[in-house]
Amino acid sequence: MSSIDPIALAGSRARGKRPYFFKDPDVERVLSIAMAIAMENAVTHQRLDALERLIEQKGLLSREELDQFRPDREAEAQRTLWMKEYIARVLRIVQQETEALESGAMDVPMEEVMDELRDQ
Repeated sequence: MSSIDPIALAGSRARGKRPYFFKDPDVERVLSIAMAIAMENAVTHQRLDALERLIEQKGLLSREELDQFRPDREAEAQRTLWMKEYIARVLRIVQQETEALESGAMDVPMEEVMDELRDQ
């Protein structure tokens, strides 16, 4: 078993200030989450397509048999762990910003915070 904690790694933060492209920070958060999901989905789709084609070409299983697969308890436990790690990666921006707020280390200048509060 590996001593690496993928959930903790998903929350690791790059150095420097996060680039923002929209004025509304909520829009930025949603965009970051959507892009993380899109990237994960694109890679998964390509790998799954390759595997299904290879399995079918080699005559190991048909796509119908693959569709009917049901995982056992161990496989289900592994899938559950993977899902937790995946959600941690997808929601990384929310976790990082929450931690920054709690530690008082937000990279937002006070003027921006005041303007945002004034506009509400």
